[in-house]
Amino acid sequence: MGFTTLIAVASVAAGAIASVAGFGIGSILTPLFNTHVDMRLAVAAVSIPHVVATAVRFWRMRRDTSCRVLKTFGVMSAAGGLTGAVLQRYATSPFLIVVFAALLVFVGLAGLTGVSDRLRFGRTTGWIAGAASGLLGGLVGNQGGVRSAALLGYDLSPAAFVATATAIGLIVDAARMPVYVVTDGRRLMQLAPTIIVATAGVVAGTIAGERILKRIPPRLFRRLVALLVLALGVYMFSRALA
Repeated sequence: MGFTTLIAVASVAAGAIASVAGFGIGSILTPLFNTHVDMRLAVAAVSIPHVVATAVRFWRMRRDTSCRVLKTFGVMSAAGGLTGAVLQRYATSPFLIVVFAALLVFVGLAGLTGVSDRLRFGRTTGWIAGAASGLLGGLVGNQGGVRSAALLGYDLSPAAFVATATAIGLIVDAARMPVYVVTDGRRLMQLAPTIIVATAGVVAGTIAGERILKRIPPRLFRRLVALLVLALGVYMFSRALA
């Protein structure tokens, strides 16, 4: 299977997963791009299909966004994520990634066993959880996964969960995109054909995934998100220890 074909297939899957769990595009596509280009360019390249799919998903689900969570957890998560992204170059220790992976594994297991069902964030806790999850996600370059993990602490319907996670992600994307364009614009142009394929794929997957989301009961939805968070944690463990 050629690289472009692999990107096309993975992009559709990533878009669908993100529509169900609120994350997945960066987690799936960045490692794939990294097999052909350096990590910095991979992150910049994936940010383009990511922002397009996120914008499409937000527009289609905007009425389900929880303004209460967005004003507390969301604002602090976006601020923490941007701060972590700025500090990322100074915090490249593998130990940090191991800690991050362990946190995701813990949250995933808590969700699968039902322990997290008894955890609920108030206003103050939401501010703290948002800032902490955003900062850690920004430092290790995977904000979506830890954001969704933290959002399990809120009593949100599946649609509200994904819509709110999407709104937060769009804020972060809007802030980071100009930086990538300025610093890596020329190299991104060389990857334009592959980026276009990835963008078309994630948009198609986003629309398909939205239809799947409507059919998932709330209780099953929380278990599914927990399972995906657990899988991401195990994957990051394997990469950190390889």
